[in-house]
Amino acid sequence: MEPHEHRADAIHVASDDVQLAALGYSSNFDRTMSVWQNFALGFTYLSPVVGVYSVFAFGLQAGGPPMIWSYVIAGLGQFLVALVFGEVVSQFPISGGLYPWARRLVGRRWAWMAGWLYGWALFTTIAAVTLGAGPFLATLFGVNNTPIFTTIAALALLGLSTVINMRGTKLLAQVAMFGFICELVGAIVVGVDLFTMHREQPLSVVFNTFGIQGTGSYWPAFLAAALVGLFCCYGFEACGDVAEETPNPGVKIPKAMRMTIYVGVGASIFVCLALIMAIPNMGDVISGKVADPIGEVLANAFGPIGAKAVIVVVMVSFMSCVLSLQAAVSRLLFAYARDRMIVGSTFLTRLAKHAHVPEGALLVAGLVPAAIVVIGYFLQNALATVLNFAVIGIYLSFQMVVVAALYARARGWQPGGHFRLGAWAWPVNILALGYGVSAIVNMAWPRTPSEAWYLNWSMPLTVVIIGGAGVFYMLAGRPYERGSAPYGDAAELHKRLR
Repeated sequence: MEPHEHRADAIHVASDDVQLAALGYSSNFDRTMSVWQNFALGFTYLSPVVGVYSVFAFGLQAGGPPMIWSYVIAGLGQFLVALVFGEVVSQFPISGGLYPWARRLVGRRWAWMAGWLYGWALFTTIAAVTLGAGPFLATLFGVNNTPIFTTIAALALLGLSTVINMRGTKLLAQVAMFGFICELVGAIVVGVDLFTMHREQPLSVVFNTFGIQGTGSYWPAFLAAALVGLFCCYGFEACGDVAEETPNPGVKIPKAMRMTIYVGVGASIFVCLALIMAIPNMGDVISGKVADPIGEVLANAFGPIGAKAVIVVVMVSFMSCVLSLQAAVSRLLFAYARDRMIVGSTFLTRLAKHAHVPEGALLVAGLVPAAIVVIGYFLQNALATVLNFAVIGIYLSFQMVVVAALYARARGWQPGGHFRLGAWAWPVNILALGYGVSAIVNMAWPRTPSEAWYLNWSMPLTVVIIGGAGVFYMLAGRPYERGSAPYGDAAELHKRLR
C-alpha cells in the first residue's frame, strides 16, 4: 500500500467508527485491510483453482466441454447479486455480512434464518474444501489417497488455518494477498503453457458435446454440468464479512466485490479452457475411463517434477481458500453473538487481546468443520449428503438478502451508502432474484433416479433438515428477542435522513 493510501485510511477510520456508532455498534477490530487485501480475501474464497480443479472431471463427464459456458452464465448472474450486495454493504458496513444486512432490511427472524443457512453452508464448504485437498496432497507426497490420509490431511489443514486466523487481521490479509498472487500467477503461467505448448483440442471444442445428449436434447446434460459454474462463482460476499476491518468500507467493499467477480470468474474460465484444450482424448475423460483428467494433463505437460510444482501452487490455493472461508464464518458467528442471537454469545464475541479477532468464534469455525470431517470418515454416504448443502445453502442465503432488498425497496428504502444503482436498482434486483431462484431449482432438481430416494433428493433433503432445525431453534428459543440491536429500519433510516 502506498503512503498516501495509509494516510487516507487513517483519516477514514475515525469517520468509519462514527458511521458504525450511528448504526448501533462499536468495534474493536483492527481496520487495517486495504481494498486489494479485501479483494484478495474474496478472490481466495472464490478460488478459481480450487473451484475448477475440484469439479472439472464431473463437469466434463456430465456435459462435455460446453460446460465451460456455465461459468459465464453464473458469473453474469452473480455479478447482479454482487451489485445488490454492494448497495446494502455500502450503507450497512457491519461485520457478518449477510446476517446484519438481512436484519436491517427486513427484521430479526428473517436475519436469523439467513445467518443460520449461511453459517451451516460455510461450515460444510470448509469441510468440503479441506477434504478436496487430500488427493492433491497425496499426489504431492507420492502416497495412496486413502480415507484416513484424506481425513488427517483435512484436519491438519483446518488446524493450520485456525492458527493463522488467530494471529490477527493483518496476517490474514497478508496471507490472502500471497495466496491471490500465487494462485493468479500460477493459473496464468500454467494456462499459457498449456495453450501454447500442449494444446490438443481446437477452440471449437467448447461447442462440441461429443454425443453426450444421445438422440435427445443437450439441455438436460448442460443443466447438470452447470453445477460447476454455480460451485465456483461465489465468495465475493466475504469482502463484506470483514467490513469493520476495512477502512472506508462503503466505498472499498462494493469495489472489491466487483473485482472478485471480474478477476475470479475470468480466471476460472481461463483455467478451465486451458485444461479442456490440453486433454488428448476427450472421449476417455467423458466416459470416465480417465478418472483424473487434471492429473493426466499436468503429468503430460510438465512431467512428474513440474506437475508437483503446480500442485504446490494448488495447495497454497486450498490453504488460502480455507483461511478466507473460516474468517467469513467467524465474523458471522461474532455478529450473531453480538446481537445475542445464539447460545454462547459471551464466548463467541470474545476478541483476542492483541490480535483483535474473535478467537471464540474462530475456534468454533475450526471445530465444527473438523467434526464434519471426522463424522464423514465413519459415515461416507452421510457426508456426501451433508456436503451437498454447501452450495445450495450459500445460494439460498444469498437470495434471502436479494429478497430482503426488494422488500425494503417496496417499503421505501433508497440506499444511503456511497455505492448506489440509481435507476437500475429495481431491474438489477429483480434479475438477480430470477437468476438465483433458477440456480437453486437447477441445483435441487433430482437427477439420479436409479439411486436411493434420499440420494436422489439429497439437496432438498439437506435444506429441509438444516432449515427445519433452524426454524425449530428460532421458534423454541426465540433468540431474536434477546438483543436490543436495531432491525428492519432501512426504510426508516432513509426517511429520517431526507
